[in-house]
Amino acid sequence: MTTWIGPDTEGYDDQRALFNAMIDKRPRLIAGCASAADVREALDRAARDGLAVAVRSAGHSVAGQSSNDDGLVVDVRPMTGIEVDVAARRARVGGGCTWGELDAATQQHGLATTGGRVSSTGVTGLTLGGGSGWLERQHGLACDNLLAVELVTADGREIRADESQHQDLLWASRGGGGNFGVVTALELRLHPVGPTILGGLLLWPFDRGAEVARAFRDWADAAPDELGTGLVVISGPPEEFVPAHLQGQPVVAVVVCWNGDHAKGQELVQVMRDLAPEVDLVGPMPYVQLQSMLDDPPGLRQYWSADYHDSFPDGALDVFLEAGARRPSPMTQHLLLPWGGALARVDVDATPLSQRSARWVSHPFATWEDAAADDANIAWVREYRRANAPFTTGGVYLNFIGDEGDERIKAAFGAEKYERLSQIKGEYDPGNVFVGNQNIRPRATV
Repeated sequence: MTTWIGPDTEGYDDQRALFNAMIDKRPRLIAGCASAADVREALDRAARDGLAVAVRSAGHSVAGQSSNDDGLVVDVRPMTGIEVDVAARRARVGGGCTWGELDAATQQHGLATTGGRVSSTGVTGLTLGGGSGWLERQHGLACDNLLAVELVTADGREIRADESQHQDLLWASRGGGGNFGVVTALELRLHPVGPTILGGLLLWPFDRGAEVARAFRDWADAAPDELGTGLVVISGPPEEFVPAHLQGQPVVAVVVCWNGDHAKGQELVQVMRDLAPEVDLVGPMPYVQLQSMLDDPPGLRQYWSADYHDSFPDGALDVFLEAGARRPSPMTQHLLLPWGGALARVDVDATPLSQRSARWVSHPFATWEDAAADDANIAWVREYRRANAPFTTGGVYLNFIGDEGDERIKAAFGAEKYERLSQIKGEYDPGNVFVGNQNIRPRATV
C-alpha cells in the first residue's frame, strides 16, 4: 500500500532530504511505493492533480533531480528486495536498493558486479546512468551488466525489458537514465569478486604530487584489467594512520582495487610503493570495506563535474594538481580515473554511451558545509574545467555531473544515439512526465 507523506506529516523533512544539502525542495506529496501497483497509484494521482513527477531511489542526484517543488515524488526506497541466483550469477534487485545493500548480499557468495564508489548510492540511478566503479576495467560498467529492467510507464503499463522483449527499452536503460519509467527492479550479471581483494590507499605529501601523478598515469594506463584505481587530491584525514604533519593538509593519494591473484597484485603495486608513500594501507581487505572507503555523510553541500580525455599529458596533470592545491574546502575530492579495459571493449552500439575509447575521466568533486562558501566552491569546479578544456574530448559521463544543460547531455550520447533515445522516449513517455533526470526530449511519434 502506498504511503502518502505531505508537509503536515511527521517526518516530512527527513523524507524529503537529499544527499546534496544544497537542494531544499518541498514536494506537495511523497509517495512511498513498495510495489508496481503503488507506483501506478502514485502516477495516477499525479496525473489527476496535475502534479509534476520526480522519482527517488537513494537521492544521490547532485542536481536534486530526485525531488521537486510542489509536485509528487515517487519514492521507491521501500523496494529493497534482493534475490541472488548463485548458479546463474545474476541478481534481481529492488528499485530502492543501495550498493552497500547489494554488495552485502552478493559478497556472501563471493560475487559482485560493478557498483558505485559510495555505498549509499542507489543501484537503480547509478546503473541507468552508466555505472562507473572500481570493477569497470575488469567487468565493464554497471549498465553493461544490466540483463533486464522492470518498470512502470507514465501511462501505468508494467513492462519487463530484456533480450527477448522490449529490446529497445533495455538498450535505452543501459545509460539513458531514468527517462522511460519508474524502475521497480533490475536484473544484473554477477562476477567472482573477493570477498577479499587487495585494496586500500597509498598517500604522499602534496609536494610530491608531480612525481607521483606522472608515475601513476603511466602505471595505471598500462595496468591489467584486474586493477581498479584512481588518483585523488584530498586533505589528510585526522586519523592515527596519517602522520600529524599531513593531517588537514593537501595530499596526493592512489586508491587500489585489485581483484585477482594477490601475489601478482602485490607485484604490480610495488611500482607505486617504490615512490615511498608516507601512508601505505594497501593489503588484503573485504571488497565491501573498499566500497565504502570514500563515503561522505549526508547533509553536506555538493557540486560536481567531469570530462573525458583520450590522454592525460603532463600539461593536464599540472592543471589537475594546481586545482587540487587551491580547493576551497578540505572535504573536496579531486579525482582522476583511468578507463579502458573491458569498458572500452563493449561494442560501440551496445549502449547509448559514447566515447567508450576515452582513456581518462577527470572528476572535480566539491564538498563543503557552509552555505556562505557556495560561490567559491562552484567557481572552483568551473575554473578547473575551463583550464582543463584544451585536454578534453568534449564527451562526459552524466552520473558525475549536475544540471549542465542540454548540450552536455547530447555530448554524453552523440547526435545519432541521442536521436535514437529521443525516439524511444517518444514511445514510452511522449508527454515527458519523467523530466527529473538528465532529460531526453521525446521525439513526436505518429
